[in-house]
Amino acid sequence: MRKLLNTLYVTTPESYLTRERENVVVRVDNKEKFRIPIHNLEGIVCFGYMGASPHLMRLCSDNNVALSFLTPSGKFLGRVNGRVRGNVLLRRIQFRKADNCDASLDIAKSFIIGKIVNCRTVLGRGIRDHGAVIDSDKVRAVDALLIENLLKVEGCGSADTLRGVEGNCAKFYFITLDELILKQKDDFYLFERNRRPPLDNMNALLSFLYTLLAHDVESALETVGLDPYVGFFHTDRPGRPSLALDMMEELRPFMADRLALNLVNMKQISGGDFLKKENGGVILTDGGRKSVIGAWQKRKQDTIMHPYLNEKIPIGLLPYVQAMLMARFLRGDIDGYPPFFMN
Repeated sequence: MRKLLNTLYVTTPESYLTRERENVVVRVDNKEKFRIPIHNLEGIVCFGYMGASPHLMRLCSDNNVALSFLTPSGKFLGRVNGRVRGNVLLRRIQFRKADNCDASLDIAKSFIIGKIVNCRTVLGRGIRDHGAVIDSDKVRAVDALLIENLLKVEGCGSADTLRGVEGNCAKFYFITLDELILKQKDDFYLFERNRRPPLDNMNALLSFLYTLLAHDVESALETVGLDPYVGFFHTDRPGRPSLALDMMEELRPFMADRLALNLVNMKQISGGDFLKKENGGVILTDGGRKSVIGAWQKRKQDTIMHPYLNEKIPIGLLPYVQAMLMARFLRGDIDGYPPFFMN
């Protein structure tokens, strides 16, 4: 198991990233604001328009540190990668399975089973912890619908059929998630999942957390030698990290949805941390992003017992563990890909 390293999130628009020996240095108005040794990092994520020196990019490339650029709202702009690393034989197996409809479908089913089971766990915890103050009957009805669709997954004969099952589950899950928002109901609600752009505070919060998760999953896949752009459930599209999006399906309820609910219900974030733009889209303010990123980093330090490895790991290593298990499956070391099931 590797050491849990950190992701550096740069949110000040005027920042410029440079290199000094083996250190990443963040400067604002040509004044040093922060520095960190490169070996303490696994990724750098920059929000907004800012620059990075070629020497800094080379440092990141040589140390396999992902350098990503996003808009202030979290939309992906670009990523600096170094030389392709990892086992070429592993990637060739990945490509062959991705081109095989039956093999892809079998792997995709594992992702969706993990997603549905974890969505059920989120709703079940809501009933257990807050059954007296939420519409428990409504939540149980959606849970029954999720069970019904879960039983349909194995019988799906095509990727399109599986996408229909997944879409149906996601629709009702997100509507019901609104029942678990217990505080600040005037500012936070979830009548439907919307994005590009998100149209309310809760959707903006979820989208931002999904962006953070996507970065971590993509980096984990690259670390074990897999191509994050060749997936089994999401279709190929230029610039789309399909395998990272595949693997996110099972991790979103545990790593992002629960954190979003906690941030709102514990009042660690408020309506004042969001800004509505002229086009109706909602984004986090600079202060809001910093609050969410701080909570995200803290959450990644918590430990859990991984149900497959039967080993305690930091939550931040979950993407890496699942990527490692996918690589082991593709190499033939294990019989199937074991999705993560939250407790």
